[in-house]
Amino acid sequence: MGTTTTYLTILVSTVRHPRFPAKHTLTTLFAPGDDSLRTSLTKRAGSFDPLIYWSSHNLRLFTIAVTAATKPANPPPTTSASLHNPYANLLSGRQLSEIVSAFLTRLPPSVTTSASIGSPWIFIANPHAPNRATSEDWAGFTARGTELLDALSAARADIEASMPGKAKGTVTRKVTPLRKQLEKDLLAAAKERECTTGKWMLFPTVEDVDYVWAKVAKGTAEGELGVAAKVAAREDGGEGDGGARRLICVYTKDFADAEDVKRVLLGLKGQGLLRGDDGGEGRGIYYKCGECARSRHASWCRVVCEKYVC
Repeated sequence: MGTTTTYLTILVSTVRHPRFPAKHTLTTLFAPGDDSLRTSLTKRAGSFDPLIYWSSHNLRLFTIAVTAATKPANPPPTTSASLHNPYANLLSGRQLSEIVSAFLTRLPPSVTTSASIGSPWIFIANPHAPNRATSEDWAGFTARGTELLDALSAARADIEASMPGKAKGTVTRKVTPLRKQLEKDLLAAAKERECTTGKWMLFPTVEDVDYVWAKVAKGTAEGELGVAAKVAAREDGGEGDGGARRLICVYTKDFADAEDVKRVLLGLKGQGLLRGDDGGEGRGIYYKCGECARSRHASWCRVVCEKYVC
C-alpha cells in the first residue's frame, strides 16, 4: 500500500508593526497530509490579520512573562531620596511627601500665623536644584564688605579734602576707579565665602497673596523659577490687615549670574506676576542681592546689583 504525498500550502507572513503593511507570501512545501488539512491551513492563513495580532500582543500571558523576566531584579528606587529639600521636617516648609496643592491648603499665607508654625516665613524649595551651599560665611562676608566700603568712604573723604572748592563732577571722576575696584572686590569676597544668593521680591496685597504665592510655589516646585521661595506669614494678632502687603521672595542661586537671574524673572513674567501683566495697575518687582540685607551701607546693594543684575 503506497503513501500519498500532497502539497501543503502554508502562509509565510512577514508580520510587521501596524505602522507598516504586512507582506503575505504563499509558499508551497512538500509535506505529508491530506486535502482537509491543506484546506484548513489555507483558510487560517487567509484570515490572519497582523494588525489584530499586534493590538493584543502585549496582553498575552507569554509576552507579559517574558517582559517581566527581562526586567532587572533590583530596579532603581523611586523614592525622593535624590531630591533636595532644606526645609525637611519643618512645620513651616513644604515636605517632599506633600503635593504642592496639599502644601498650599495646609499653609495659606493669608491666614497662617507665624505663631502657629514657629516661623515668620512659609518656605518651599526647588527639589531639583543642587544643594545650596552649607558653608555660607555671612558673618565673614559682612565683615569684609564693611571693611571695603569703609575704605572707599575714607578714600573719598581724602580726595574731597585734597580738592577744596572743586566741582562735584571732578571729585566723582577721581572716585570712579575706586568704586569700580570695590565692585570687583565685593564680588570676589562673596564668591570666596559662598554668599552669592539673591532674590526677586514681590509685594502682593493680603487679598492677592494666596493667589500669587500659589503661582510662585508651583513654579518653584516644578523647577521653573529659582532655588527656593518664601512668603511672609500673618503676624500674630494681625486681624484686619486691610491694604497691608506681604513679601514674597524668589531666590536665585547666584546674583552674579545675570542669565539665571533673568531666566527667573522671565519665569515670573510667564506666570503673569509682573507689572501690567494683569491688565491693570500691575505688581511691582524688585531684586536684592543676598548680602544687601546684611549690610548697614545703603550703597552696598546699589554697587553690586546695578553692576551684575539690574
